[in-house]
Amino acid sequence: MRLRILTLLFIVVWTVLLGRIYYLTIPSQSHFEALAQRNTVKTESLLPVRGTIYDRNGHPLAVNRLGFSISLSPHLSLRHNRDRLQEVLEFMLAVYPQIGEKERLIARYTRLDSHYSHEPVELVPFVPYEEILPYFTQLSLHENITIEPTTQRHYPNGTIASHILGYVSRADRRDERIDPVSRAIGFHGRAGIERQYNSALQGELGRRVYQVSAFNQEIEEIERIEPSQRQDMVLHLDIRLQRFVHELFERNGHSGVALVMELESGGLIAAGSYPEYDVNRFVTGISVAEWQEMIEDFDHPFINKMVNSLYPPGSVVKGSVGLALMESGQILPSTEFHCSGAFPFAGRDFRCWRREGHLETDLRKAVRESCDIYFYRASQQVGMTPIAQKLREHGFGVRTGVDLPNEFVGIVPDPDWKRQRYNKRWFTGETFITSIGQGSFLSTPMQVTTNMGLLASGRLVEPRVVKSVRNEQVRPGYHEPFSESDRHHIDLVRQALLDVTTHEHGTASHSLIAPVSVGAKTGTAQVVSIPQDEKERMSETELEYRLRSHAWLTAYAPAENPRYVVTILVEHGMSGGGVAAPVAAQIIRRMNALGYFRE
Repeated sequence: MRLRILTLLFIVVWTVLLGRIYYLTIPSQSHFEALAQRNTVKTESLLPVRGTIYDRNGHPLAVNRLGFSISLSPHLSLRHNRDRLQEVLEFMLAVYPQIGEKERLIARYTRLDSHYSHEPVELVPFVPYEEILPYFTQLSLHENITIEPTTQRHYPNGTIASHILGYVSRADRRDERIDPVSRAIGFHGRAGIERQYNSALQGELGRRVYQVSAFNQEIEEIERIEPSQRQDMVLHLDIRLQRFVHELFERNGHSGVALVMELESGGLIAAGSYPEYDVNRFVTGISVAEWQEMIEDFDHPFINKMVNSLYPPGSVVKGSVGLALMESGQILPSTEFHCSGAFPFAGRDFRCWRREGHLETDLRKAVRESCDIYFYRASQQVGMTPIAQKLREHGFGVRTGVDLPNEFVGIVPDPDWKRQRYNKRWFTGETFITSIGQGSFLSTPMQVTTNMGLLASGRLVEPRVVKSVRNEQVRPGYHEPFSESDRHHIDLVRQALLDVTTHEHGTASHSLIAPVSVGAKTGTAQVVSIPQDEKERMSETELEYRLRSHAWLTAYAPAENPRYVVTILVEHGMSGGGVAAPVAAQIIRRMNALGYFRE
Protein backbone atom coordinates (compact mmCIF):
# COMPACT_ATOMS: atom_id res chain seq x y z
CA MET A 1 0.00 0.00 0.00
CA ARG A 2 2.79 2.36 0.96
CA LEU A 3 4.60 1.55 -2.28
CA ARG A 4 1.51 2.40 -4.33
CA ILE A 5 1.20 5.79 -2.61
CA LEU A 6 4.85 6.62 -3.25
CA THR A 7 4.51 5.53 -6.86
CA LEU A 8 1.40 7.66 -7.32
CA LEU A 9 3.08 10.67 -5.71
CA PHE A 10 6.11 10.20 -7.98
CA ILE A 11 3.89 10.12 -11.06
CA VAL A 12 1.98 13.26 -9.98
CA VAL A 13 5.15 15.26 -9.31
CA TRP A 14 6.72 14.33 -12.63
CA THR A 15 3.47 15.05 -14.46
CA VAL A 16 3.36 18.58 -12.97
CA LEU A 17 7.04 19.17 -13.78
CA LEU A 18 6.66 17.97 -17.37
CA GLY A 19 3.53 20.05 -17.80
CA ARG A 20 5.33 23.16 -16.53
CA ILE A 21 8.27 22.52 -18.87
CA TYR A 22 5.87 22.17 -21.78
CA TYR A 23 4.10 25.43 -20.87
CA LEU A 24 7.35 27.37 -20.56
CA THR A 25 8.77 26.07 -23.83
CA ILE A 26 5.74 26.00 -26.14
CA PRO A 27 2.65 28.14 -25.23
CA SER A 28 4.65 30.87 -23.41
CA GLN A 29 7.24 31.21 -26.13
CA SER A 30 5.50 34.17 -27.79
CA HIS A 31 5.06 35.91 -24.41
CA PHE A 32 8.73 35.68 -23.52
CA GLU A 33 9.75 36.58 -27.04
CA ALA A 34 7.72 39.77 -26.65
CA LEU A 35 9.44 40.54 -23.34
CA ALA A 36 12.82 39.95 -24.93
CA GLN A 37 11.85 42.14 -27.84
CA ARG A 38 10.97 44.96 -25.45
CA ASN A 39 14.47 44.74 -24.04
CA THR A 40 16.05 45.20 -27.47
CA VAL A 41 13.50 47.38 -29.34
CA LYS A 42 12.38 50.80 -28.12
CA THR A 43 9.52 53.01 -29.26
CA GLU A 44 9.84 56.77 -29.03
CA SER A 45 7.00 59.27 -29.59
CA LEU A 46 7.72 62.00 -32.12
CA LEU A 47 6.03 65.17 -30.96
CA PRO A 48 4.05 67.43 -33.30
CA VAL A 49 4.52 71.19 -33.21
CA ARG A 50 1.44 73.04 -31.97
CA GLY A 51 -0.29 75.01 -34.70
CA THR A 52 0.20 78.75 -35.05
CA ILE A 53 -2.88 80.97 -34.66
CA TYR A 54 -3.29 83.92 -37.05
CA ASP A 55 -5.76 86.77 -37.33
CA ARG A 56 -7.82 87.29 -40.50
CA ASN A 57 -4.98 89.28 -42.12
CA GLY A 58 -2.21 86.80 -41.34
CA HIS A 59 -0.82 88.48 -38.22
CA PRO A 60 0.39 85.85 -35.69
CA LEU A 61 -1.57 85.71 -32.43
CA ALA A 62 -0.07 82.53 -30.90
CA VAL A 63 3.32 81.17 -31.96
CA ASN A 64 5.96 78.69 -30.82
CA ARG A 65 9.22 80.23 -29.65
CA LEU A 66 12.34 78.24 -30.44
CA GLY A 67 14.61 77.29 -27.59
CA PHE A 68 16.25 74.41 -25.77
CA SER A 69 15.60 72.19 -22.79
CA ILE A 70 18.45 71.19 -20.48
CA SER A 71 18.50 67.70 -18.98
CA LEU A 72 20.94 65.80 -16.77
CA SER A 73 21.87 62.13 -16.78
CA PRO A 74 19.61 59.97 -14.59
CA HIS A 75 20.38 58.54 -11.14
CA LEU A 76 22.69 61.37 -10.04
CA SER A 77 20.53 61.77 -6.93
CA LEU A 78 21.58 58.35 -5.66
CA ARG A 79 23.85 58.49 -2.61
CA HIS A 80 27.00 57.38 -4.42
CA ASN A 81 26.37 59.88 -7.27
CA ARG A 82 25.58 63.03 -5.29
CA ASP A 83 29.08 64.42 -5.66
CA ARG A 84 28.70 64.13 -9.44
CA LEU A 85 25.36 65.99 -9.25
CA GLN A 86 27.02 68.80 -7.28
CA GLU A 87 29.86 68.93 -9.81
CA VAL A 88 27.50 69.12 -12.80
CA LEU A 89 25.40 71.89 -11.28
CA GLU A 90 28.45 73.92 -10.25
CA PHE A 91 29.76 73.62 -13.79
CA MET A 92 26.42 74.75 -15.25
CA LEU A 93 26.16 77.75 -12.92
CA ALA A 94 29.74 78.78 -13.63
CA VAL A 95 29.05 78.76 -17.38
CA TYR A 96 25.46 80.05 -17.31
CA PRO A 97 24.64 81.74 -13.94
CA GLN A 98 21.18 82.90 -15.07
CA ILE A 99 19.93 79.31 -15.20
CA GLY A 100 18.64 79.46 -11.61
CA GLU A 101 19.43 78.86 -7.95
CA LYS A 102 21.43 75.76 -7.09
CA GLU A 103 19.11 74.62 -4.27
CA ARG A 104 16.00 74.86 -6.47
CA LEU A 105 17.72 72.96 -9.28
CA ILE A 106 18.76 70.19 -6.88
CA ALA A 107 15.23 69.99 -5.48
CA ARG A 108 13.71 69.74 -8.96
CA TYR A 109 16.20 67.10 -10.11
CA THR A 110 15.71 65.00 -6.97
CA ARG A 111 11.94 65.13 -7.37
CA LEU A 112 12.02 64.03 -11.02
CA ASP A 113 14.83 61.49 -10.88
CA SER A 114 13.51 57.90 -10.81
CA HIS A 115 15.33 54.65 -10.09
CA TYR A 116 13.21 52.98 -12.76
CA SER A 117 13.90 55.39 -15.62
CA HIS A 118 17.06 55.55 -17.68
CA GLU A 119 16.00 58.66 -19.59
CA PRO A 120 17.66 62.07 -18.99
CA VAL A 121 15.97 64.19 -16.31
CA GLU A 122 14.63 67.52 -17.61
CA LEU A 123 16.07 70.19 -15.34
CA VAL A 124 15.17 73.35 -17.28
CA PRO A 125 12.12 72.95 -19.58
CA PHE A 126 12.84 75.97 -21.77
CA VAL A 127 15.62 78.45 -22.41
CA PRO A 128 15.13 80.91 -25.29
CA TYR A 129 17.38 80.33 -28.26
CA GLU A 130 19.09 83.73 -28.08
CA GLU A 131 19.84 83.36 -24.36
CA ILE A 132 21.51 79.95 -24.43
CA LEU A 133 23.39 80.45 -27.69
CA PRO A 134 26.59 81.94 -26.09
CA TYR A 135 26.84 78.99 -23.66
CA PHE A 136 25.60 76.20 -25.91
CA THR A 137 28.98 74.74 -26.93
CA GLN A 138 30.43 74.58 -23.40
CA LEU A 139 27.31 73.06 -21.88
CA SER A 140 26.73 70.50 -24.60
CA LEU A 141 30.29 69.12 -24.28
CA HIS A 142 29.67 67.93 -20.71
CA GLU A 143 28.95 64.19 -20.62
CA ASN A 144 26.10 64.51 -18.09
CA ILE A 145 24.31 67.42 -19.77
CA THR A 146 21.86 66.94 -22.63
CA ILE A 147 20.58 69.97 -24.57
CA GLU A 148 17.67 69.38 -26.94
CA PRO A 149 15.68 71.76 -29.15
CA THR A 150 12.13 72.49 -27.96
CA THR A 151 9.41 75.11 -28.28
CA GLN A 152 7.32 77.21 -25.91
CA ARG A 153 3.96 78.84 -26.61
CA HIS A 154 4.13 82.61 -26.91
CA TYR A 155 1.49 85.29 -27.43
CA PRO A 156 3.04 88.30 -29.19
CA ASN A 157 0.22 90.67 -28.21
CA GLY A 158 0.36 89.94 -24.49
CA THR A 159 -2.96 90.84 -22.89
CA ILE A 160 -4.80 91.67 -26.12
CA ALA A 161 -7.47 89.09 -27.05
CA SER A 162 -6.55 86.99 -24.02
CA HIS A 163 -10.08 85.69 -23.44
CA ILE A 164 -10.42 84.67 -27.08
CA LEU A 165 -7.02 82.98 -27.37
CA GLY A 166 -6.76 81.43 -23.92
CA TYR A 167 -3.39 79.89 -23.09
CA VAL A 168 -1.39 76.67 -22.90
CA SER A 169 0.06 75.35 -19.66
CA ARG A 170 1.48 72.16 -18.15
CA ALA A 171 -0.78 69.14 -18.53
CA ASP A 172 -2.14 67.79 -15.24
CA ARG A 173 -2.99 64.19 -14.39
CA ARG A 174 -6.52 64.45 -15.77
CA ASP A 175 -5.22 65.78 -19.11
CA GLU A 176 -2.67 62.98 -19.30
CA ARG A 177 -5.28 60.35 -18.48
CA ILE A 178 -7.73 61.35 -21.21
CA ASP A 179 -5.36 62.68 -23.88
CA PRO A 180 -2.29 60.64 -24.94
CA VAL A 181 -0.95 63.55 -27.00
CA SER A 182 -1.03 65.92 -24.01
CA ARG A 183 0.62 63.19 -21.94
CA ALA A 184 3.50 62.99 -24.42
CA ILE A 185 3.83 66.71 -25.06
CA GLY A 186 3.29 67.77 -21.46
CA PHE A 187 1.06 70.75 -22.31
CA HIS A 188 -2.67 71.29 -22.74
CA GLY A 189 -4.94 74.17 -23.81
CA ARG A 190 -6.53 75.83 -20.80
CA ALA A 191 -8.97 78.51 -21.98
CA GLY A 192 -10.37 80.15 -25.09
CA ILE A 193 -9.46 78.80 -28.51
CA GLU A 194 -6.43 76.97 -27.11
CA ARG A 195 -8.81 74.82 -25.09
CA GLN A 196 -11.78 74.63 -27.48
CA TYR A 197 -9.59 73.48 -30.37
CA ASN A 198 -6.84 71.79 -28.36
CA SER A 199 -6.94 68.51 -30.32
CA ALA A 200 -6.82 70.27 -33.69
CA LEU A 201 -3.97 72.57 -32.66
CA GLN A 202 -1.73 69.98 -31.04
CA GLY A 203 -2.03 67.44 -33.87
CA GLU A 204 -1.14 63.74 -33.71
CA LEU A 205 1.95 61.97 -32.42
CA GLY A 206 4.48 60.30 -34.68
CA ARG A 207 6.45 57.19 -33.78
CA ARG A 208 10.04 56.05 -34.04
CA VAL A 209 10.95 52.39 -33.41
CA TYR A 210 14.63 51.47 -33.05
CA GLN A 211 16.83 48.62 -31.82
CA VAL A 212 19.26 49.05 -28.94
CA SER A 213 22.13 47.04 -27.49
CA ALA A 214 22.40 45.69 -23.96
CA PHE A 215 24.11 48.99 -23.08
CA ASN A 216 21.10 50.98 -24.34
CA GLN A 217 22.97 52.20 -27.40
CA GLU A 218 21.01 52.57 -30.63
CA ILE A 219 21.85 50.03 -33.33
CA GLU A 220 19.37 50.77 -36.09
CA GLU A 221 16.04 52.49 -36.80
CA ILE A 222 13.29 50.00 -37.64
CA GLU A 223 10.29 52.27 -38.28
CA ARG A 224 9.53 55.99 -38.42
CA ILE A 225 6.13 57.70 -38.72
CA GLU A 226 6.29 61.49 -38.78
CA PRO A 227 3.94 63.51 -36.53
CA SER A 228 1.22 65.65 -38.12
CA GLN A 229 2.41 68.98 -39.44
CA ARG A 230 1.04 72.53 -39.70
CA GLN A 231 -2.08 72.48 -37.56
CA ASP A 232 -2.40 76.22 -38.19
CA MET A 233 -5.57 78.15 -37.53
CA VAL A 234 -6.95 81.45 -38.83
CA LEU A 235 -9.41 83.50 -36.78
CA HIS A 236 -12.00 86.02 -37.93
CA LEU A 237 -10.36 88.44 -35.47
CA ASP A 238 -8.72 91.61 -36.80
CA ILE A 239 -5.90 92.39 -34.38
CA ARG A 240 -5.86 96.03 -35.52
CA LEU A 241 -9.45 96.55 -34.40
CA GLN A 242 -8.96 94.33 -31.36
CA ARG A 243 -6.01 96.45 -30.21
CA PHE A 244 -8.01 99.64 -30.75
CA VAL A 245 -10.90 98.37 -28.58
CA HIS A 246 -8.48 97.17 -25.90
CA GLU A 247 -6.85 100.59 -25.71
CA LEU A 248 -10.27 102.28 -25.71
CA PHE A 249 -11.46 100.35 -22.66
CA GLU A 250 -8.11 100.71 -20.91
CA ARG A 251 -7.93 104.44 -21.54
CA ASN A 252 -11.43 105.03 -20.18
CA GLY A 253 -10.94 102.67 -17.24
CA HIS A 254 -13.96 100.59 -18.30
CA SER A 255 -14.61 97.00 -17.37
CA GLY A 256 -17.06 95.07 -19.51
CA VAL A 257 -17.39 93.59 -22.99
CA ALA A 258 -17.07 94.65 -26.62
CA LEU A 259 -18.18 92.45 -29.53
CA VAL A 260 -18.09 93.10 -33.27
CA MET A 261 -19.72 90.37 -35.36
CA GLU A 262 -19.98 89.98 -39.12
CA LEU A 263 -23.58 89.07 -39.94
CA GLU A 264 -22.92 86.94 -43.00
CA SER A 265 -20.36 84.60 -41.44
CA GLY A 266 -21.01 85.07 -37.75
CA GLY A 267 -17.30 85.90 -37.52
CA LEU A 268 -16.16 87.85 -34.47
CA ILE A 269 -13.93 90.58 -35.86
CA ALA A 270 -13.26 91.96 -32.40
CA ALA A 271 -14.22 90.33 -29.12
CA GLY A 272 -12.95 91.36 -25.73
CA SER A 273 -13.72 90.90 -22.06
CA TYR A 274 -12.18 93.70 -20.01
CA PRO A 275 -9.91 94.00 -18.19
CA GLU A 276 -7.74 91.42 -19.93
CA TYR A 277 -4.77 89.51 -18.52
CA ASP A 278 -1.32 88.56 -19.81
CA VAL A 279 -1.64 84.97 -21.04
CA ASN A 280 2.15 84.60 -21.32
CA ARG A 281 2.35 84.52 -17.51
CA PHE A 282 0.37 81.27 -17.47
CA VAL A 283 2.52 79.32 -19.94
CA THR A 284 5.19 78.51 -17.37
CA GLY A 285 2.91 78.92 -14.34
CA ILE A 286 2.18 81.83 -12.03
CA SER A 287 2.73 82.09 -8.31
CA VAL A 288 0.01 81.56 -5.72
CA ALA A 289 0.23 85.26 -4.81
CA GLU A 290 -0.29 86.35 -8.43
CA TRP A 291 -3.26 84.01 -8.82
CA GLN A 292 -4.83 85.23 -5.57
CA GLU A 293 -4.45 88.85 -6.65
CA MET A 294 -6.16 88.10 -9.96
CA ILE A 295 -9.18 86.25 -8.58
CA GLU A 296 -9.73 88.86 -5.86
CA ASP A 297 -9.78 91.74 -8.37
CA PHE A 298 -13.27 93.30 -8.31
CA ASP A 299 -13.25 93.66 -12.11
CA HIS A 300 -12.66 89.88 -12.56
CA PRO A 301 -9.99 89.95 -15.31
CA PHE A 302 -9.83 86.14 -15.47
CA ILE A 303 -13.53 85.66 -16.31
CA ASN A 304 -14.60 85.65 -19.95
CA LYS A 305 -17.58 87.98 -19.59
CA MET A 306 -18.58 87.49 -23.22
CA VAL A 307 -19.98 84.03 -22.49
CA ASN A 308 -19.25 83.22 -18.83
CA SER A 309 -21.02 86.10 -17.08
CA LEU A 310 -24.73 86.83 -16.86
CA TYR A 311 -26.25 90.30 -16.77
CA PRO A 312 -29.76 91.75 -16.84
CA PRO A 313 -30.08 92.77 -20.52
CA GLY A 314 -32.19 95.81 -19.73
CA SER A 315 -33.87 97.69 -22.54
CA VAL A 316 -31.87 96.04 -25.34
CA VAL A 317 -34.55 93.31 -25.35
CA LYS A 318 -37.34 95.73 -26.25
CA GLY A 319 -37.09 94.99 -29.98
CA SER A 320 -37.89 91.29 -29.50
CA VAL A 321 -40.43 92.04 -26.78
CA GLY A 322 -42.12 94.44 -29.20
CA LEU A 323 -42.40 91.68 -31.83
CA ALA A 324 -43.90 89.36 -29.20
CA LEU A 325 -46.48 91.98 -28.27
CA MET A 326 -47.58 92.47 -31.87
CA GLU A 327 -47.62 88.76 -32.67
CA SER A 328 -50.15 88.30 -29.85
CA GLY A 329 -52.68 90.29 -31.87
CA GLN A 330 -53.65 92.23 -28.76
CA ILE A 331 -51.18 95.05 -29.44
CA LEU A 332 -51.15 96.85 -32.80
CA PRO A 333 -48.44 99.13 -34.18
CA SER A 334 -50.86 102.01 -33.61
CA THR A 335 -51.74 101.01 -30.03
CA GLU A 336 -50.82 103.80 -27.62
CA PHE A 337 -50.39 103.94 -23.87
CA HIS A 338 -50.07 107.08 -21.77
CA CYS A 339 -46.78 107.44 -19.92
CA SER A 340 -46.87 109.93 -17.07
CA GLY A 341 -43.60 108.76 -15.54
CA ALA A 342 -45.19 106.25 -13.17
CA PHE A 343 -47.69 103.41 -13.45
CA PRO A 344 -49.55 102.65 -10.17
CA PHE A 345 -50.30 98.96 -9.71
CA ALA A 346 -51.02 96.79 -6.65
CA GLY A 347 -50.12 99.50 -4.19
CA ARG A 348 -46.82 100.58 -5.71
CA ASP A 349 -45.57 102.76 -8.55
CA PHE A 350 -43.73 101.17 -11.44
CA ARG A 351 -41.65 104.02 -12.81
CA CYS A 352 -40.30 104.97 -16.20
CA TRP A 353 -36.68 106.05 -16.48
CA ARG A 354 -37.91 109.47 -17.58
CA ARG A 355 -39.57 111.09 -14.57
CA GLU A 356 -41.78 113.46 -16.57
CA GLY A 357 -42.97 110.59 -18.77
CA HIS A 358 -43.31 110.17 -22.55
CA LEU A 359 -47.04 111.02 -22.81
CA GLU A 360 -48.91 109.10 -25.55
CA THR A 361 -46.60 106.36 -26.80
CA ASP A 362 -46.84 103.69 -29.50
CA LEU A 363 -44.34 100.88 -30.11
CA ARG A 364 -42.03 102.82 -32.42
CA LYS A 365 -41.76 105.66 -29.93
CA ALA A 366 -41.41 103.22 -27.02
CA VAL A 367 -38.38 101.56 -28.62
CA ARG A 368 -36.90 104.83 -29.84
CA GLU A 369 -37.15 106.57 -26.45
CA SER A 370 -37.06 103.36 -24.36
CA CYS A 371 -40.35 104.05 -22.59
CA ASP A 372 -40.77 101.53 -19.75
CA ILE A 373 -44.43 102.17 -19.00
CA TYR A 374 -45.49 101.28 -22.54
CA PHE A 375 -43.96 97.82 -22.00
CA TYR A 376 -45.46 97.48 -18.51
CA ARG A 377 -48.97 98.06 -19.78
CA ALA A 378 -48.64 96.14 -23.05
CA SER A 379 -47.10 93.10 -21.33
CA GLN A 380 -49.91 93.17 -18.75
CA GLN A 381 -52.38 92.65 -21.59
CA VAL A 382 -50.40 89.93 -23.37
CA GLY A 383 -48.97 87.99 -20.41
CA MET A 384 -45.46 86.70 -19.75
CA THR A 385 -45.68 83.21 -21.27
CA PRO A 386 -45.91 84.19 -24.98
CA ILE A 387 -43.32 86.94 -24.47
CA ALA A 388 -40.87 84.49 -22.88
CA GLN A 389 -41.43 81.99 -25.69
CA LYS A 390 -40.62 84.65 -28.28
CA LEU A 391 -37.49 85.73 -26.41
CA ARG A 392 -36.18 82.14 -26.41
CA GLU A 393 -36.90 81.84 -30.13
CA HIS A 394 -34.88 85.03 -30.59
CA GLY A 395 -31.76 83.73 -28.84
CA PHE A 396 -32.21 84.44 -25.14
CA GLY A 397 -32.09 81.62 -22.59
CA VAL A 398 -30.31 79.31 -25.07
CA ARG A 399 -26.65 78.89 -26.03
CA THR A 400 -25.55 80.81 -29.10
CA GLY A 401 -23.22 77.97 -30.17
CA VAL A 402 -20.11 80.17 -30.20
CA ASP A 403 -16.87 78.18 -30.35
CA LEU A 404 -15.66 79.17 -26.88
CA PRO A 405 -15.64 76.95 -23.77
CA ASN A 406 -18.41 76.72 -21.17
CA GLU A 407 -20.93 79.13 -22.65
CA PHE A 408 -23.62 80.09 -20.13
CA VAL A 409 -27.32 79.66 -20.97
CA GLY A 410 -28.93 82.54 -19.09
CA ILE A 411 -32.50 82.81 -17.81
CA VAL A 412 -35.75 83.93 -19.44
CA PRO A 413 -38.19 83.78 -16.51
CA ASP A 414 -41.89 83.00 -16.85
CA PRO A 415 -44.59 81.38 -14.64
CA ASP A 416 -43.47 77.82 -15.47
CA TRP A 417 -39.84 78.63 -14.72
CA LYS A 418 -40.70 80.14 -11.33
CA ARG A 419 -42.97 77.23 -10.42
CA GLN A 420 -40.31 74.66 -11.27
CA ARG A 421 -37.47 76.53 -9.58
CA TYR A 422 -39.15 78.00 -6.50
CA ASN A 423 -42.57 76.32 -6.38
CA LYS A 424 -44.16 79.77 -6.21
CA ARG A 425 -46.71 81.55 -8.34
CA TRP A 426 -45.92 84.33 -10.78
CA PHE A 427 -46.99 87.94 -10.10
CA THR A 428 -47.97 90.54 -12.67
CA GLY A 429 -45.29 92.88 -11.35
CA GLU A 430 -42.69 90.31 -12.43
CA THR A 431 -44.11 90.49 -15.97
CA PHE A 432 -43.55 94.26 -15.91
CA ILE A 433 -39.88 94.13 -14.92
CA THR A 434 -39.09 91.12 -17.14
CA SER A 435 -40.55 92.91 -20.19
CA ILE A 436 -37.85 95.58 -19.81
CA GLY A 437 -35.02 93.08 -19.25
CA GLN A 438 -34.82 93.27 -15.46
CA GLY A 439 -35.62 91.04 -12.50
CA SER A 440 -34.58 87.40 -12.95
CA PHE A 441 -33.92 87.91 -16.68
CA LEU A 442 -30.21 87.19 -17.31
CA SER A 443 -28.26 86.96 -20.54
CA THR A 444 -24.72 86.99 -21.89
CA PRO A 445 -23.33 89.75 -24.13
CA MET A 446 -22.99 87.12 -26.87
CA GLN A 447 -26.75 86.47 -26.74
CA VAL A 448 -27.46 90.20 -26.98
CA THR A 449 -25.21 90.35 -30.05
CA THR A 450 -26.87 87.46 -31.87
CA ASN A 451 -30.32 88.84 -30.99
CA MET A 452 -29.50 92.19 -32.59
CA GLY A 453 -28.12 90.30 -35.59
CA LEU A 454 -31.49 88.55 -35.89
CA LEU A 455 -33.42 91.84 -35.79
CA ALA A 456 -31.08 93.28 -38.40
CA SER A 457 -30.95 90.36 -40.85
CA GLY A 458 -33.71 87.87 -40.00
CA ARG A 459 -31.08 85.17 -39.29
CA LEU A 460 -29.98 83.88 -35.89
CA VAL A 461 -26.38 83.01 -36.70
CA GLU A 462 -23.90 81.06 -34.56
CA PRO A 463 -20.98 83.36 -33.68
CA ARG A 464 -17.60 82.06 -34.81
CA VAL A 465 -14.09 82.87 -33.62
CA VAL A 466 -12.29 80.42 -35.92
CA LYS A 467 -12.36 81.03 -39.66
CA SER A 468 -10.33 78.03 -40.84
CA VAL A 469 -8.38 75.06 -39.47
CA ARG A 470 -5.70 73.44 -41.66
CA ASN A 471 -7.00 75.56 -44.56
CA GLU A 472 -10.51 74.11 -44.15
CA GLN A 473 -13.22 76.75 -43.71
CA VAL A 474 -15.37 76.61 -40.56
CA ARG A 475 -18.99 77.14 -41.55
CA PRO A 476 -21.39 78.67 -39.01
CA GLY A 477 -24.82 77.30 -38.35
CA TYR A 478 -27.87 79.53 -38.45
CA HIS A 479 -31.64 79.40 -38.60
CA GLU A 480 -34.46 81.81 -39.37
CA PRO A 481 -36.90 81.82 -36.43
CA PHE A 482 -39.09 84.72 -37.58
CA SER A 483 -42.77 83.86 -37.78
CA GLU A 484 -45.03 85.36 -40.44
CA SER A 485 -46.11 87.96 -37.89
CA ASP A 486 -42.48 88.82 -37.12
CA ARG A 487 -41.72 89.35 -40.81
CA HIS A 488 -44.82 91.53 -41.08
CA HIS A 489 -43.75 93.77 -38.19
CA ILE A 490 -39.94 93.72 -38.36
CA ASP A 491 -39.74 96.82 -40.57
CA LEU A 492 -41.46 98.83 -37.84
CA VAL A 493 -38.93 97.62 -35.26
CA ARG A 494 -36.02 98.43 -37.60
CA GLN A 495 -37.41 101.92 -38.16
CA ALA A 496 -37.54 102.36 -34.38
CA LEU A 497 -33.94 101.13 -34.01
CA LEU A 498 -32.79 103.60 -36.67
CA ASP A 499 -34.73 106.34 -34.82
CA VAL A 500 -32.61 105.62 -31.74
CA THR A 501 -29.61 107.19 -33.52
CA THR A 502 -31.32 109.65 -35.88
CA HIS A 503 -34.48 111.02 -34.21
CA GLU A 504 -34.00 114.05 -31.99
CA HIS A 505 -35.48 112.13 -29.05
CA GLY A 506 -33.64 108.87 -29.77
CA THR A 507 -31.69 107.63 -26.75
CA ALA A 508 -28.38 107.54 -28.69
CA SER A 509 -28.99 110.31 -31.23
CA HIS A 510 -26.51 112.69 -29.57
CA SER A 511 -23.88 110.13 -28.58
CA LEU A 512 -23.62 107.62 -31.43
CA ILE A 513 -22.22 109.77 -34.23
CA ALA A 514 -20.93 107.58 -37.03
CA PRO A 515 -19.95 107.86 -40.72
CA VAL A 516 -22.58 105.24 -41.67
CA SER A 517 -26.24 104.80 -40.77
CA VAL A 518 -26.75 102.79 -37.59
CA GLY A 519 -29.71 101.03 -36.02
CA ALA A 520 -29.27 100.62 -32.28
CA LYS A 521 -30.81 100.02 -28.89
CA THR A 522 -29.52 101.38 -25.61
CA GLY A 523 -30.07 99.79 -22.24
CA THR A 524 -29.44 100.52 -18.59
CA ALA A 525 -29.63 97.44 -16.40
CA GLN A 526 -29.97 97.79 -12.64
CA VAL A 527 -27.53 95.79 -10.55
CA VAL A 528 -29.68 96.07 -7.41
CA SER A 529 -33.30 96.98 -6.90
CA ILE A 530 -33.60 100.56 -5.70
CA PRO A 531 -36.59 101.37 -3.48
CA GLN A 532 -38.97 103.81 -5.15
CA ASP A 533 -38.68 106.45 -2.45
CA GLU A 534 -34.87 106.26 -2.60
CA LYS A 535 -34.93 106.55 -6.37
CA GLU A 536 -36.72 109.88 -6.06
CA ARG A 537 -33.89 111.50 -4.14
CA MET A 538 -30.75 109.59 -5.14
CA SER A 539 -29.08 109.58 -8.57
CA GLU A 540 -26.89 106.76 -9.86
CA THR A 541 -23.75 108.85 -9.34
CA GLU A 542 -24.48 108.94 -5.61
CA LEU A 543 -24.55 105.15 -5.40
CA GLU A 544 -21.50 103.10 -4.49
CA TYR A 545 -19.69 102.11 -7.70
CA ARG A 546 -20.55 98.41 -7.55
CA LEU A 547 -24.26 99.24 -7.08
CA ARG A 548 -24.49 101.40 -10.21
CA SER A 549 -26.35 100.11 -13.28
CA HIS A 550 -24.63 98.47 -16.24
CA ALA A 551 -24.64 100.39 -19.54
CA TRP A 552 -25.61 98.57 -22.78
CA LEU A 553 -25.54 99.49 -26.43
CA THR A 554 -26.09 97.03 -29.26
CA ALA A 555 -26.19 98.23 -32.86
CA TYR A 556 -25.98 97.16 -36.50
CA ALA A 557 -24.54 98.97 -39.49
CA PRO A 558 -25.08 100.09 -42.17
CA ALA A 559 -28.78 100.34 -41.29
CA GLU A 560 -29.97 100.03 -44.90
CA ASN A 561 -27.80 96.95 -45.59
CA PRO A 562 -26.77 95.42 -42.26
CA ARG A 563 -23.35 93.77 -42.29
CA TYR A 564 -21.99 94.11 -38.75
CA VAL A 565 -23.29 94.09 -35.18
CA VAL A 566 -21.49 96.00 -32.42
CA THR A 567 -22.35 95.34 -28.77
CA ILE A 568 -20.90 97.24 -25.83
CA LEU A 569 -21.40 96.52 -22.14
CA VAL A 570 -19.78 98.85 -19.62
CA GLU A 571 -20.10 97.44 -16.14
CA HIS A 572 -21.52 100.02 -13.72
CA GLY A 573 -21.47 102.56 -16.57
CA MET A 574 -24.93 103.88 -15.51
CA SER A 575 -26.13 105.02 -18.95
CA GLY A 576 -26.31 103.12 -22.23
CA GLY A 577 -26.79 106.28 -24.26
CA GLY A 578 -24.27 108.33 -22.30
CA VAL A 579 -21.43 105.82 -21.80
CA ALA A 580 -21.79 102.73 -24.01
CA ALA A 581 -22.96 104.55 -27.16
CA PRO A 582 -19.84 106.79 -27.49
CA VAL A 583 -17.64 103.68 -27.22
CA ALA A 584 -19.61 102.00 -30.01
CA ALA A 585 -19.35 105.17 -32.12
CA GLN A 586 -15.56 105.19 -31.86
CA ILE A 587 -15.39 101.52 -32.84
CA ILE A 588 -17.63 102.06 -35.88
CA ARG A 589 -15.50 105.03 -36.95
CA ARG A 590 -12.39 102.88 -36.63
CA MET A 591 -14.02 100.13 -38.67
CA ASN A 592 -14.78 102.69 -41.35
CA ALA A 593 -11.14 103.82 -41.37
CA LEU A 594 -10.06 100.18 -41.78
CA GLY A 595 -12.32 99.82 -44.81
CA TYR A 596 -15.05 97.61 -43.39
CA PHE A 597 -17.91 99.60 -44.89
CA ARG A 598 -16.52 99.84 -48.40
CA GLU A 599 -18.59 98.06 -51.02
